[in-house]
Amino acid sequence: MSRAIPTINTSRMTLRAMRAEDFGRFAQIWAMPEVVRYIAGKPRTKAQSWDAFLRNAGHWQIKGFGQWGIEVRGDARLAGQAGFFFGSRGLGEDFDRYAEAGWILAPEWHGQGLGWDAVRAAHDWFDRVIATPTVCMIAPENAPSVRIAEGLGYELLRRHQIKGDEVDLMIRKGPPV
Repeated sequence: MSRAIPTINTSRMTLRAMRAEDFGRFAQIWAMPEVVRYIAGKPRTKAQSWDAFLRNAGHWQIKGFGQWGIEVRGDARLAGQAGFFFGSRGLGEDFDRYAEAGWILAPEWHGQGLGWDAVRAAHDWFDRVIATPTVCMIAPENAPSVRIAEGLGYELLRRHQIKGDEVDLMIRKGPPV
């Protein structure tokens, strides 16, 4: 089965399908300590990035949603990613049964509101096309991501420990009213 990945344009960026030529930049971003500081704390190897890159393509094919590559206007390089996936993390039925939202940006794009723009555009699409609750997992000290999640209507489901680190498991039952 082949599914088309929609392209979403905003005034400042394009959310688009990741292309084979994006892999080098994808792996570079995931190898940056400042990108993974609140995610895994450890940069990904090139092999781990390749597995994640292919897993994203599989999500679009099997589930009809996934992560988009973020391309900022005026810069053709991959700036990050935003979208949805099933992590199958074993965190309980109240979390694992829902699509999980995730987003990252390369450090040169931090602090400019691009994360908010990308994640909001991805959620607008999800609300129109898939229309089910979503979840996300955020380190409580990652204030920018917590603000994005709360702005989109995510609420704390519960706090959880993963490998000794606390994370907030959050749920969004629908768009904020």
